[in-house]
Amino acid sequence: MLEQLTQLVQQFGNDAVVKNNAVPNELNDNVMKETESSLLSGLQKMASDGNLEQLAGLFQGNNAGSASNPVVKQLIEQVSGNLGQKVGLDSQAANGVAANMIPQILGSLVGKAKDPNVKGFEVSDLVNAISGGSGNSNLMDMVSKYGGQFGLDQNNDGKVDMQDAMAAATKKGGLGGLFGKLFGK
Repeated sequence: MLEQLTQLVQQFGNDAVVKNNAVPNELNDNVMKETESSLLSGLQKMASDGNLEQLAGLFQGNNAGSASNPVVKQLIEQVSGNLGQKVGLDSQAANGVAANMIPQILGSLVGKAKDPNVKGFEVSDLVNAISGGSGNSNLMDMVSKYGGQFGLDQNNDGKVDMQDAMAAATKKGGLGGLFGKLFGK
């Protein structure tokens, strides 16, 4: 997942950073690295702070690439602030870079996660990266809270729990299918 994130930052950073006269050329690499780092840490912070409903909304909706999405807005603000503090960009340039790149990156990430034709990119990879690789309890909390809405109650007992995860793991598609249902893939 981190490799895909790096590729997207490079792809969208070409116009937003490299071709942007407001960003001094000597800061291009630092701006892109900080954008990637701040974006990932922002998503991780949301997960650890319990903003799982907002994150689930990011994956369920079709507005992951829209600055009107509350998650996207929050990440734009965080990335913009970090670009000013850590890289030294003036606030106008930092806001411009973040407002340009974050919606594009998130829209592309969520689009790839939802697209069954994209190989080598699974929703579970994205969840694992967001949870910092150790978010099983947060993830299971989110599955328990929202799973029924997405048809994840595998044994029809009215709740989504570890039994449902185990049932899903034994079915075709396994846990990847379970995560796919959760995030709309």
